Amino acid sequence: MEGREERDPGYDDWFDEPEPLTETQTGAGRSVYDGVEEVWVVPEDEAGRPRGHRGEIVIAGRTLTTAQAAILGGSVIALVLAILAAAGVFSGNKTAAPPVTPTTLQTTATHSTSTATVTPPATQAPAQTLKPGDTGSQVTILQRALATLGYSPGKPDGDYGPSTQSAVESFQSAKGLLADGIVGPETLAKLQQELAG
Repeated sequence: MEGREERDPGYDDWFDEPEPLTETQTGAGRSVYDGVEEVWVVPEDEAGRPRGHRGEIVIAGRTLTTAQAAILGGSVIALVLAILAAAGVFSGNKTAAPPVTPTTLQTTATHSTSTATVTPPATQAPAQTLKPGDTGSQVTILQRALATLGYSPGKPDGDYGPSTQSAVESFQSAKGLLADGIVGPETLAKLQQELAG
């Protein structure tokens, strides 16, 4: 290895690209790439389309690549699935339950002489007098009794609020009592009488 000098540029030149050859280095005044087809361009046929390109599909006179056809097919499938989902096809065999509407029997105060013949279930009346603002099990019993007689105060929650007071007033009016919304001795007696049937 004598006679050969090792040149150290001071850095690793492994990634450096070599200098392009000049015409004088290639000889006879010809270019390095003369007579060589362009390697980065796909050759074209007479119609200007790339030769040998296999991923083409013709639909309605238009040439689509495989990727374009896949996108188009995926869009069609997504559209069909969206239509089927909107139609409820994927909800299974379950049929929708009809809406539940609570049925309450109410009599109006204008027809106090006509009473409906309803066989009430065995419901008890409260054991004490009650007034708005009261709470507890006796209020719940009152609310259930009023609902049984057709004067529903809503859900029996044990709270003598405005809806319970309104139901008591309706009951009192229908039975010819003073409609003050308070379950006093007269209203309590009338409730017990009506529930006994």
